[in-house]
Amino acid sequence: MRPPGQWLKPQKTLLLALFVVTFVAVATLGWFGRRLLEQERVVEAQRAKERQEQAGDRIAADMREALAEAGERVGSWALTLPPDGTPAEGLAVIVAGNIVSVSPRHRLLYLPHALEAESSAMEAPDDLFSDGEDLEFRKMQLAPALEWYQRLIDVKEPAMRAGALIRMARVLRKTARVEQARAVYARLEAIDAKAAGVPVELVARHALAELSGKKTDAASLKQDLLAARWSLSRGQFEFYWSEALRLSGDSTPLPEESAALSEAISQGWDGVMHDQNPGGQNTIWVADRPFLLIWRGATNRRAVLATRPESVFRSVLARPDLSRGLSSVLVDTEGRTVLGRRSEIFRPTIRTPAETRLPWTLYVTAAQSAVQAGMIARQRFLAIATGLIALVLIAGAYVIARAIRTEIEVSRMQSDFVSAVSHEFRSPLTSMRQLSEILALGRVPNEERRQVYYETLVRETVRLQRLVEGLLNFGRMEAGVRKFRFEETDATQLVASVAAEFEPQFHGTGKRIEIAAKADCCIVDADPEALTVALRNLVDNAVKYAPDCPTIWVECGVENDRVAIRVRDKGPGIPRSEHRAIFRRFVRGSAAAAANVKGSGVGLAMVRHIVAAHRGNISVESEPGRGSTFTILLPMGAKAT
Repeated sequence: MRPPGQWLKPQKTLLLALFVVTFVAVATLGWFGRRLLEQERVVEAQRAKERQEQAGDRIAADMREALAEAGERVGSWALTLPPDGTPAEGLAVIVAGNIVSVSPRHRLLYLPHALEAESSAMEAPDDLFSDGEDLEFRKMQLAPALEWYQRLIDVKEPAMRAGALIRMARVLRKTARVEQARAVYARLEAIDAKAAGVPVELVARHALAELSGKKTDAASLKQDLLAARWSLSRGQFEFYWSEALRLSGDSTPLPEESAALSEAISQGWDGVMHDQNPGGQNTIWVADRPFLLIWRGATNRRAVLATRPESVFRSVLARPDLSRGLSSVLVDTEGRTVLGRRSEIFRPTIRTPAETRLPWTLYVTAAQSAVQAGMIARQRFLAIATGLIALVLIAGAYVIARAIRTEIEVSRMQSDFVSAVSHEFRSPLTSMRQLSEILALGRVPNEERRQVYYETLVRETVRLQRLVEGLLNFGRMEAGVRKFRFEETDATQLVASVAAEFEPQFHGTGKRIEIAAKADCCIVDADPEALTVALRNLVDNAVKYAPDCPTIWVECGVENDRVAIRVRDKGPGIPRSEHRAIFRRFVRGSAAAAANVKGSGVGLAMVRHIVAAHRGNISVESEPGRGSTFTILLPMGAKAT
């Protein structure tokens, strides 16, 4: 028999050859794929650059057209603001002489400084109330001051009447006549005039909210401020907004868009109104956010649109090529991004203001991810193809190597089986030959010894017959030609009969089989002969592998509507890793090799075949040094149920 190392040599050689072939094939494929990808990368980069240049011209033209359309729309507002001309986004302001029109009104929270002076003509002169204020403040004579103010509250001029009412309410509050002061403020609330540049209605609303202490009044004041009910300067709006928040106990910030639009108008208004050209545009930055101011018309009648760049160029941003990986960025003269994001700029196409006739520099590029999308797809395809080829080669090598190893293992087991069976045959044949020669030559000393020889011959003949029958039965079972004859059989009696067969073998050795029946009747549908063979194999294994154990335990009973037959010994045990392997043909456990116990390696395989044919199953519970327990579970017969 060759050493194991020699058996492995063909397998190692084949694996090495397959590995070399696989490595060479994969390396060659990878080299060609890399060369192909390099060539395609250059071609794809050139194509992307050409597409980018063309897209840059188209996008610049579209942006120029979008900006012109926005200018035409603003120019139409300079003539008149139709009901449907209110911008969906942004803010439109039209100045015609001293008349200011805002649409939508709530988006302009306060007026630019230039418009504040134009709206201050409704106030009464301060020196009109100088005598009353002298009594109130310098002489501290509140009652005469109140009488003096009362003489002016019925004049026809709204500004004078409003100034008198404000001062009268102030005196009443100083003298703690809150209800009378509230009545004066309520009267003042209905007058359309200004005092110190502030609408008197706002002054009255603020005072009434402060006197009442009700958060609902303060909340109403806050809502009217957000709706731009009054024309205020930035400082006036911020003061009364802070007062409304204080009185209402609220900390809600201003709407971001309205606040930003109001600030953009304030910052850019002087430049717009001093521009002598009939139209133009400018970029205003509010808290790092860009806003476009587009104006049209003469200086005496001018319309201005304040909006985000995205709303002007929305149609350009919706272009199919921009949604498929191209990106466009507008940058002002100071390098600030007006539109788009510069984080993905990679080898851009640049169009200057001189080329585009736009006030910004245009950058157009394909995102790096979009440029590489085609290459990534090809790389993925090549990687998958290479991986599949490698897997096929490796799997083929593995299958072939496994087949060779299996064949070598089968050949080894068959060789061991032949050796073991030969030894099994040699022992009884040697005994029979020696005894036969002694009897034939007449060398038997007496009749008693002759009888012993005859009995030994019979015993060895039976042993040889069982060995041959076992091998033949196993062969027929493996071939599937073994016919089983099922009949109702009492498993308890079957166990007893098998135990009785071993009694002559145990005579004088001190060994015994202890039977424990957990039920009076354990009926199964079985082939008695086949089941006897299976049980005999289990008991014989227990005897062979536990030579130092005087007792073999065999139990029979009913468990969960199934008949259980257990054969237990206190032999060397079987490692858990061998529990499944020992039921395969020609496989013998490591304990058998260690104890030099002879056997053919087909006994447990034959037991498994027999039990499976009876629709049952066999299992083993064993640990090294703690013995083994083999359990046969069979369905109960119809009579038992």
